[in-house]
Amino acid sequence: MCNLIFRNSGLRYKIFQVLLSGLFLFLSGPAIGAEAGTLESRYPEFAQGFLKSAKLETLDDETLLKAEGFTISRSEIAGAVDGQDPKIRQQLEKNLIFVLEQETIRRVLLNEAQKAGIATAEKDDSQKIQALLENKTKEVTVSEKEAESFYQSNKEMVGGAPFEQVAEGIRHYMLQDKKQQAVGDYIDGLTDSVHLSVNEKWMETQSLLAVDNPVDKARRSGKPSMVEFGATGCVPCDMMQPILDKLQKDYPEKLNVVFIHVGEEQVLASRYGIRSIPVQVFYDAQGKEVFRHTGFLAETEVTKQLVKLGVEK
Repeated sequence: MCNLIFRNSGLRYKIFQVLLSGLFLFLSGPAIGAEAGTLESRYPEFAQGFLKSAKLETLDDETLLKAEGFTISRSEIAGAVDGQDPKIRQQLEKNLIFVLEQETIRRVLLNEAQKAGIATAEKDDSQKIQALLENKTKEVTVSEKEAESFYQSNKEMVGGAPFEQVAEGIRHYMLQDKKQQAVGDYIDGLTDSVHLSVNEKWMETQSLLAVDNPVDKARRSGKPSMVEFGATGCVPCDMMQPILDKLQKDYPEKLNVVFIHVGEEQVLASRYGIRSIPVQVFYDAQGKEVFRHTGFLAETEVTKQLVKLGVEK
């Protein structure tokens, strides 16, 4: 696998690009038990985000979100986007829900840091949040058995090198991945204790912009999709390319095959929780994610997933 860290030059949410990626996955279909009037009941595509339980309410035009202890304004979100690299800014402007969500998480974590006694005068906001998250993940470890199991499942990714030669790198990768998962679980657990209200009119406009991309268009097409997030020059990504080309030829009418270059679509990749590449994500005809895999995926394994989706030649 190729390790991946998104560097959205100067982006205010830099601390979240690795630790919090994956919290804004788009799912399709009504959320089970969604409360009427919430973001997830009206916009099921956003049913897994931190804002999913937020109430959709009529707020003044300048206020985008209200919570206990803080509000987030339209001008604040605009300021977070302005000044970015033009290419990144264009992506962010189509994904302001993502920007609002990340800023909401930042504010909530600052509150949690203060409750934990971390908010001291010597630390800036990023240091406070980092200290909080490090404390929440300090018990995370990777056992030798876990590392060896990972190695056995991914030998081709390390060129067949002996385990002893790559063990340290594998443990480091797995440790970071497990910490990211732990952070995600921790933040997800905060959603029940935070009461949020989102500007209903603003959300209606932004929801249309957020799905204007190849992944969401494929998921809304009414047929199964396989999406690969990768990049050129990444060895396992390049190994996947002939398989993707063959899929397009073999299933031209039955399957959407989409390739997303994470270097060119950094915000979209962050939205979909991509931390390492390549990643293959399979969606059924209703646009629901049914399988996700990181690393090279052999054609025989791809075919197995397609059969499960009812896609056959």
